[in-house]
Order: sequence, then structure tokens, then C-alpha cells
Amino acid sequence: MSRPGRDDLPDRLYTLTGGRSRSAPGTPFDLVTLVVAESQPAPGMQSEHVAILRLTERPTAVVEIAAQLRLPVSITKVLLSDLLTAGRVSARHPNQATLVDLDTLEQVLVGLRNL
Repeated sequence: MSRPGRDDLPDRLYTLTGGRSRSAPGTPFDLVTLVVAESQPAPGMQSEHVAILRLTERPTAVVEIAAQLRLPVSITKVLLSDLLTAGRVSARHPNQATLVDLDTLEQVLVGLRNL
């Protein structure tokens, strides 16, 4: 069974990123960074950039974008870096408070212990 992105021809991935293997320094992308499109695709854009802009009409995590594109996360980050530099997407980390509410988790733990 082949794995998405892993079995692609290396020259295809090289072509997608213009030979770059890492995103630009200082870009905020990690697996859970939420990306939102700030513009519509423009004529002549690279097809992967167009796909990213369509996927990110709503906040979408980097890992989800990579999965939808069937590309390695590292390649996806390079493509996202291009779009961020061009002002076509914005990126932010999810609020920690929305991810984990410690009081709720503690109440669940107490409830489980009482069972």
C-alpha cells in the first residue's frame, strides 16, 4: 500500500516547492496552526495554491490541508509559506482555552472516580 506524498516522485515535490525543502524562517506553521484564506484564487496560480485557498475558506489545520492535498506536511508548509508571504492566507494557533478546559477535565475525572 502506498502512502500519500511518500511515494510521489521526488522531482514532483521538488517542482511544487521550487526546490525548497523548508518553509521560510519565522513562519508560524505547525500541525495545528489554523489557516484561513484571505483572498480568492487568481488566474495563473499554481494548482496546489488554488486548492489550499479553497480548502481554507474556513479555518483549517495544517495537518488537514496536507491530508486533503495528499502531500507531506513539510511540502504543505512550504506552499503555505508562499501564500502567507503573498498575503493570501492568515495563520493563527487555536486558543488553548478552547482546546482544554482544565476545570471540565477535573470534573470528568472526579465523576469517573465516583463510578
